[in-house]
Amino acid sequence: MSLDADAIVDRRRLRRKLTFWRVAALVIVIAAVGIGVAMLTPGSGIKPGDDAIARIRIQGLIRGNQDRVEALERLGRSHAKAVIVHLDSPGGTTAGSEQLYDALRNLQAKKPMVVVVDGLAASGAYIAALASDHIIAHDTSLVGSIGVLFQFPNFSEVLKTIGIKVEEIKSSPLKAAPNGFEPTSPEARAAIDAVVQDSYAWFKNLVQTRRKLDDAELTKVADGRVFTGRQGVPLKLVDQLGNERTAIAWLEKEKKVPAGTRVRDYSLEPRFKELSFLHVAAWGFDAAGLSVLARRVETWAGAGAVERLNLDGLLALWHPSASN
Repeated sequence: MSLDADAIVDRRRLRRKLTFWRVAALVIVIAAVGIGVAMLTPGSGIKPGDDAIARIRIQGLIRGNQDRVEALERLGRSHAKAVIVHLDSPGGTTAGSEQLYDALRNLQAKKPMVVVVDGLAASGAYIAALASDHIIAHDTSLVGSIGVLFQFPNFSEVLKTIGIKVEEIKSSPLKAAPNGFEPTSPEARAAIDAVVQDSYAWFKNLVQTRRKLDDAELTKVADGRVFTGRQGVPLKLVDQLGNERTAIAWLEKEKKVPAGTRVRDYSLEPRFKELSFLHVAAWGFDAAGLSVLARRVETWAGAGAVERLNLDGLLALWHPSASN
């Protein structure tokens, strides 16, 4: 009888252990799902009812990004008092830059907005900066590069040297021209030039309208060069020299945003689109309060050496040529 009683007790203990681990596993799954949602949801830094100033960062090459547009729309519906946009980008595609400009303009219509140029706001990134009514830059930040680029490699001489000829059948002479496998015809060059000049005229008109420049002032800044923040102020490309503190002071003075309003980061994209060991490590560092180290690991995880090669279409991009 005692053996049967011991067996019953052992079974009960085993059931309790199994129940405990099942509940623990369920809690872990629920927590993991919650963490995953938080990690993959753009803009999770601003909570409902939060009246902070939202800090957003636009870095690297700019291209079309619907996630970013939707995140900016959500920010426009939030309780954020204002928005500070930190820019550090050489530009990107004209279409992607226009999309970002439109999204920021829609946000600016709902929230006071100021742009801070951390290092570089050139070409397409300067298009994004134009969405704000006030642009602040460091003394040595670079702005401008107002222009449009269409660039393609031509392998025709190399193919001729090694004896390879690319055959093609196309519906009209300008279809898929220029193609890089044959010398560019005058007609193809003229057609592409017309596209570049049309986009360039759009860019210049946007600068002239948003920065309130006359024709002579526009001519001084629209030849494709970049300017430092110090140079940009008298040229009207930049309103003020300074940093984020300068932006907060401007929001307080011009937009009546209460002094002492805290500034909180607002993410424009899912935190980790592709999970890896580095991504998980970055989240762990962030959870431990080591945000600086977390951002550095995220940079390593997200850095793509071929990112520039993935840009399609016309470019509004500062791309200085390497000297020989």
